[in-house]
Amino acid sequence: MIEVRAVTATPATVPPPQQPAAPACQNCGATASETYCPNCGQETSRALPTVRALLSEATGRYVALDGRLWRTLIALLFRPGFLTREYFAGRRRRYIRPARLFLVLSIALFALLRFTGEPPMLIDQDLTRAERDEIASEAVDAAGGVGLSIDPDLKLRINVAAGAWLDPLRRRAELFNRLRRQEKADQIFAGMLRYGPFAMVVLLPLFALLAKLVYLGRARRYPARPRHYASHLVFGAHNHAFLFLVVALIALIPVGLLRGALVVWAIVYLLWSMKTVYGGRWSGVLARALVILFAYSAVFVFVVGGLVVAAMMLR
Repeated sequence: MIEVRAVTATPATVPPPQQPAAPACQNCGATASETYCPNCGQETSRALPTVRALLSEATGRYVALDGRLWRTLIALLFRPGFLTREYFAGRRRRYIRPARLFLVLSIALFALLRFTGEPPMLIDQDLTRAERDEIASEAVDAAGGVGLSIDPDLKLRINVAAGAWLDPLRRRAELFNRLRRQEKADQIFAGMLRYGPFAMVVLLPLFALLAKLVYLGRARRYPARPRHYASHLVFGAHNHAFLFLVVALIALIPVGLLRGALVVWAIVYLLWSMKTVYGGRWSGVLARALVILFAYSAVFVFVVGGLVVAAMMLR
């Protein structure tokens, strides 16, 4: 017998459809198949943004004009120490970072004061020549035999015992002294507003150092208490930002009663914030706060004096 076998045709193997090649990032050249490049983070879309998107990107990059801004400001104003504790706990993305918050609010405050504040109007005082000379003789002696004094007419006097390295400064002082008294006050006021944010940047590390010094000790009793200098910097940035916000509100609110309430709340807030972040008894909080206050105030007066001299010398 002849065996007949059915021959089944083997279907031809169909190659899978080729996937389109992932586009390359226009910035770094890496393969970027998603909305953002996984290598450099740039967006892959080359479409031009709308006006709204462009403005949102320009402002949001610096002040986060989204839910984070209002969430941060409300917590900063009404919840002492909350933002610092949240930062230590790792919940950081939902709030504006402390360094950015400090810088933005300090610049915003001095910009606001520049537009809303007015230089002091000086009234000529009827002083005798002897009284003027007595006030002018009260100089602040510095190293190297240099005397610095400001008389009632806002004339800056620099007495150099030796060395010509202060000659440029003395020439600047002579130019400043030629101005009228009110012009001098205007220049000092404008200079302090111009250089104020830089002074705050100098004072913040000092505040953090003072906080670290007053809270030195063993961590056995309070293990959650901040110990590292960077932690004190975060605490200082949040509290300085709060003060910037309060001063801005005081400048905007014309009602004296509300201004007084803000001052009282600022005092309560700062103590409450220290208690929340560092713990301990209220007696210890008050004692440490007084130490920080006196030391910080002394340096603050020195920095303000430097601002006045800078405002006189730099135009």
